[in-house]
Amino acid sequence: METTTALNILVLISFGLLTAVTGGVLYLTAVDWRDRRRQDKENRENRIQGRSKRKK
Repeated sequence: METTTALNILVLISFGLLTAVTGGVLYLTAVDWRDRRRQDKENRENRIQGRSKRKK
């Protein structure tokens, strides 16, 4: 009986840790995607501004 309880606790802890790690990976992926979009947008704007400065 004690062994079953200990195993149940270990299984619950492992699922909790798995959920936490998965959530962390999803969060980091979303933040990286958002930052990459922002940087791409800034680079496009800088290229467009650079072209207009050269034409003057």
